[in-house]
Amino acid sequence: MSARQEATRVGISFGSALAIAISWSVNKSILWAILHGALSWLYVIYYALNR
Repeated sequence: MSARQEATRVGISFGSALAIAISWSVNKSILWAILHGALSWLYVIYYALNR
């Protein structure tokens, strides 16, 4: 696996984990956390802009 592919995979994984953590702290709902984890960076950016 190339370095670029590895960095992309790690970035996506980190984005998902961050979105799940933010979602859980705000909503306390596992269903919302799963949905926001799937959306990952989109939810993180949305949260940062609307906070």
